[in-house]
Amino acid sequence: MALSRLLLIFAHPDDESVFAAGVARKCADEGGCVGLCTATPGERGKVGAPPVCAPADLARVRQRELFDACDLLGISTRRVLGYPDRGLAAAPGETIRRQLVEVIRNVRPHVVITFEPNGSNLHPDHVAISRFTSDAIPAAADARWFPDLGRSHAVSRLLWTLPLRPWDLLRRGDPALEPGVDVAVDVGRWAGVKADALRAHRTQHQGLTRIFFSRPDVTRLLSIELFRQAFGPPPVSRPIDDLFAGIVL
Repeated sequence: MALSRLLLIFAHPDDESVFAAGVARKCADEGGCVGLCTATPGERGKVGAPPVCAPADLARVRQRELFDACDLLGISTRRVLGYPDRGLAAAPGETIRRQLVEVIRNVRPHVVITFEPNGSNLHPDHVAISRFTSDAIPAAADARWFPDLGRSHAVSRLLWTLPLRPWDLLRRGDPALEPGVDVAVDVGRWAGVKADALRAHRTQHQGLTRIFFSRPDVTRLLSIELFRQAFGPPPVSRPIDDLFAGIVL
């Protein structure tokens, strides 16, 4: 039986745990392969209160936190590109295209998940990684681009985060009724491991507590992950509940 392959491409450490921890662990537990590419080390983020580390050490500490979360989530391939936090939009297009094509051809994912074009919250790094990912996916499928990076690979489905923050949308009622919710995955079985992955990002505990752990509906927020389809096999009905529905593995 062919293995499903999933690649997450995000801007900062903790993005993977906030938006896609459940589907990552689900894919891994079902025998699939999960990869992650994170564009920046997040050196301009919070250091915690009380501080977990000095600001000068934050990039190193956040990368360690990221890899701890990856271990929990079954993410076997991980790469941090090292672009400046809040400076990703200025990355040289040819350079980051090559890096992302290399990752895509290495993981050979059926499905890629990244931020939607407005970054879900207009964060400039979120917007930039969405743009760079959308550029790299067709390049990875074209053998004329970077032939030294191995065989071309065509991604079957690109999924975006939602234009609205999912924790806000889930409080509005049934996400199946919301436009843009093309995929809704019940990850309740993995809610505990998602919580553990979020807590692995110790430097960011203030924001993560505000979003998740201080909320009375935290279990629901951890149990459903929502995505919008950018391209791929058309859903038979919306939302589908399987990232790989309609894809020949």
